[in-house]
Amino acid sequence: MQLSDFHFDLPSSLIAQEPLSTRSASRLLVQNGPELAHHSFSELPKLLRAGDHLVFNDTKVIPARLFGAKLTGGKLELLIERVVGINEVLTKIRASKSLKIGGEFQVAGINAVVIDRSDDLFRVQFELPDELSMDALINQHGQLPLPPYIERAPDKADLERYQTVYAEKPGAVAAPTAGLHFDDTVFRQLDELGITYSFVTLHVGAGTFMPVRVDDIHQHKMHPERATVSEETVARIKQVKASGGRVIAVGTTSVRSLEAAAASGELHAYNDDTRLFITPGSRFNVIDAMITNFHLPESTLLMLVSAFGGYENTMAAYRAAVEAQYRFFSYGDAMLVWPGRAE
Repeated sequence: MQLSDFHFDLPSSLIAQEPLSTRSASRLLVQNGPELAHHSFSELPKLLRAGDHLVFNDTKVIPARLFGAKLTGGKLELLIERVVGINEVLTKIRASKSLKIGGEFQVAGINAVVIDRSDDLFRVQFELPDELSMDALINQHGQLPLPPYIERAPDKADLERYQTVYAEKPGAVAAPTAGLHFDDTVFRQLDELGITYSFVTLHVGAGTFMPVRVDDIHQHKMHPERATVSEETVARIKQVKASGGRVIAVGTTSVRSLEAAAASGELHAYNDDTRLFITPGSRFNVIDAMITNFHLPESTLLMLVSAFGGYENTMAAYRAAVEAQYRFFSYGDAMLVWPGRAE
């Protein structure tokens, strides 16, 4: 398929710039094969059934945006992809003139040098004092990295709302946004209805915002992201499947974690980088449904949803969402996607 196959027209007015006052007040578009139904996210528990099982991504967003200056005086901005050593990071660097290997700069008065580069990611080594760790530098001087389509600086409210209520393991540079709609009220209803849940961890990297730059989508290479699926989660999912329950992944990151762990055809515990790129025609070995936000045109995330929900069904659903003025992207509304008619 071609990149242009995943284009749709989106008015900028539909790109959500702020979260709603209540997490579960978002709208929920249910895509069941070719059929569409409009709901509130607060109705989600009643759209599922006892024995169903949700899988969440418990990653936590870190203040991964750092600001610094070259030794020559030019300003630069870092978006940390991950910490890779005691004093080293993989990062994107935004500057008026790209840095080369050996290029030096400072962040918060601390010297740093570029020691390697792979595509658009730089490996940077910091001269940290003994009393300061890399994590501490990020937490003390970093800024919450709101996505580029949110055209404002982060404020105090974002520190809470751009995290899921179950975020636990620091490491992401972007939130697993399908989970932002869940609040205590929804979890209480899930418990009352006998709907269970477990967790995986995928630390969302900066590559999630990188555009696909090739016309033939199968030539695109995904950035590696660390995913962990525990033995406990594997055992719970297998038990659910054996009992006739359905596995619903909350977010594309949960989908990729589970399907990477089941690449052999059977789900196993997993703790490794994944470059899994899910496109129409891909096989799904674990999930029966997914909950997701609305994604950017021509993005790898839209391709993933199209692979699961069906290309024609998904693109029709997106056109309907635009017509019905759903809110898009990180702070926007959600979809519940079934591959066909749910039982």
